[in-house]
Amino acid sequence: MERRNFLKITGLSSAGITLSSGTVIPVMNSSRAQGAVDINPAPKFELSPWLYMQFMEPLGVTDSSVEAAWDHSADQWREDVVQVTRELAPGMIRWGGILSSYYRWREAVGPRKDRKPMLNIQWNGMESNQIGTAEFVDFCNRVGADPLMSVNFESDGYPGWATTKKGDIRTANAKEAAEWVDYCNNPSNKERIRHGFKDPLTIKVWQIGNETSYGSNKFDVETAARKTVEFAKAMRAADPSIKLIGWGDSGWAEKMVDIAGEHLDYVAFHHMYDPGRNIKNSPLRDNLYRKDPAATWDILMNGYKMHENLINQRRSEVSASGMPLALTECHYALPGRNRCEVLSSWAAGVSYARLMNLHERNGDVLKIATLADFCGTRWQVNAIMIPVPGGKSFMMPVAKIMSLYRHHTGKEALELNNVPDGLDITASRTGNTIFLHVVNTSRYKTISADFNITGMEITAARAFELKTDPEYEIIGASNDPLIPKERALSANSPVEFPPASVSAVELTIA
Repeated sequence: MERRNFLKITGLSSAGITLSSGTVIPVMNSSRAQGAVDINPAPKFELSPWLYMQFMEPLGVTDSSVEAAWDHSADQWREDVVQVTRELAPGMIRWGGILSSYYRWREAVGPRKDRKPMLNIQWNGMESNQIGTAEFVDFCNRVGADPLMSVNFESDGYPGWATTKKGDIRTANAKEAAEWVDYCNNPSNKERIRHGFKDPLTIKVWQIGNETSYGSNKFDVETAARKTVEFAKAMRAADPSIKLIGWGDSGWAEKMVDIAGEHLDYVAFHHMYDPGRNIKNSPLRDNLYRKDPAATWDILMNGYKMHENLINQRRSEVSASGMPLALTECHYALPGRNRCEVLSSWAAGVSYARLMNLHERNGDVLKIATLADFCGTRWQVNAIMIPVPGGKSFMMPVAKIMSLYRHHTGKEALELNNVPDGLDITASRTGNTIFLHVVNTSRYKTISADFNITGMEITAARAFELKTDPEYEIIGASNDPLIPKERALSANSPVEFPPASVSAVELTIA
């Protein structure tokens, strides 16, 4: 017999929120539910833990990322970076990006005194290569993440990455990629054992090609697809169990799958975009957001729409084949200092929660995804900011969202109906626990809802809530108001979601 359970989170009791600009916005509380959300407890599809991945790439002088995370005096990862990453809890970490197109993996393995520094062609500066394959895998193991490695795909066909101006050959072929797989995964690989690693490093997921379709003077889609087959065959000869990702962006997916699909497990695409690019006088540039918080909020709350359109397009391209998608790079790309400081604001965090919900809704096809560039010292698109030369590393707003979701997400997605206006909700389930990710997209209004689990009863409930002034900006590890607050939920009352909040609700069912 069905029973509707009404649960309550205590809402804001103050008469208003005072913004950093001095403006007071009234908080509208509601004692009555504004909608009854119906949850079907039957699983729809499996949610991949790789939807919450991070992306690590040495960025040269542009943003001291990997080098900044390494303690060169002790030859180990900075402990504060390890600790905050454990809190972030990514299901996967990817190594590579554009760097992959001129990366020679053997320069960064073996004794450190013998490692060869490299010119970071795209991002400028020199990379010491003190952090290489073994160190990356060690970091993944320390934080409980699966490693994803991007191989040098013959420099993606681009001559500017194949050879430096000093004549250094940076391109690498399928044989070199296969030798990398063997080095990592073959228990008997003599080269790795000689370097002091008796046990395999074990990397089971590899990407072939990175942004190969972007720009000119690169491989065309048919050439890239044929070479993808060549790389896949060579790499699987070294380890038949590995999973492979091919490049499928810019309308390439259908042709890539048609030619190389039998050798691939996923096709990749990227999305770095400005949701205000088509809006006249958009405040999402040059830090103008501080002058117009209301317009900033409105643009950010609708920022998911451009991303949704792209995902729908990529879905349509693989619908006939059923090939899963891998979004191996994704974040807002805004004009302004350090990629625009609005991304340090809680308004951006709430907006990223909408993107995270979008990824979960598409989790039947989207199996690998990210929303950040993981770690660094400058870029606001990073998940983790590393103070230099000292100080404690901390999570940016996007990381706050990904951490909350990662710690409170079920294994299987559920279907929802009748979601109240102003709330963005996804649901998932593991066993007898249902997890709700609830985003209040209103800047000033408390929105309430009650939940009906079809054919089941709620026996216990709690919520973990992130909320603060949307204009609040995270600039350090201290005095952080964005620590998830656990709230007990009482029966027979609506759940109240405060303005500009992101909540993870856990319902125990019977």
